[in-house]
Amino acid sequence: MTIRSSIVEPGIRAVTQDFPPVNALPTAAWFDIAKAMREAGEDPETRVVILRAEGRGFNAGVDIKEMQRTTRFDALIGANRGCYEAFKAIYECKVPVIASVQGFCVGGGVGLVGNSDTIIASEDAFFGVPEVDRGALGAATHLARLVPAHKLRSMYYTSQTITAQELLQYGSVQRVVPREQLEEATLEFAREIAKKDTRVIRAAKEALNGIDPVDVNRSYRFEQGFTFELNLAGVSDEHRDAFVETGENLDS
Repeated sequence: MTIRSSIVEPGIRAVTQDFPPVNALPTAAWFDIAKAMREAGEDPETRVVILRAEGRGFNAGVDIKEMQRTTRFDALIGANRGCYEAFKAIYECKVPVIASVQGFCVGGGVGLVGNSDTIIASEDAFFGVPEVDRGALGAATHLARLVPAHKLRSMYYTSQTITAQELLQYGSVQRVVPREQLEEATLEFAREIAKKDTRVIRAAKEALNGIDPVDVNRSYRFEQGFTFELNLAGVSDEHRDAFVETGENLDS
């Protein structure tokens, strides 16, 4: 179980999540993603980063079972801080980040792809933020970068998911391909960026971040404040305990 970072082709670095069975990341892994992204941006040989995952799905969010095994609020604080750092590092990475998404991408996974620059997805990919069902809030900031305002509210209140094909129609996903073609399709797009003058691309990334209408870092941190309130009230524990007891089907 690990976060791996490696050059896969000249100028192209892949950061890979590998936490079977569903890539629900423990606290340390979120910090590892942040570290990998910061290092990638500082590496002059890296022109573009692919954020990908092994297994049947891209990311199932925070490891709730880890959180429920701990006492006090240490795991909650760690997970919230780790997610904040991971999302922030992707957004502020000095080179473009391409999310290569297969299967499920939920909860914290939406935070990862929402702060990426481009999304390439497989035909079976779907996205959602089930935080309301977990007694928490968060990643609405990032879901808002994928869907229109009223769609966001409908999805958030109901914990409904949306397919990659639907996001393609919104322009949020760049391309949707059969799963067996996902790796090559992502590399194909990465190569287009990697062959550009990296000095210009790095300047473009900074410029595009500078004209964003929403400060995503501050916006997400604001959301997290409500998660802390729900935890202090005991609401979140009730929902997380129920989740641990019943589990969840991530196949649809």
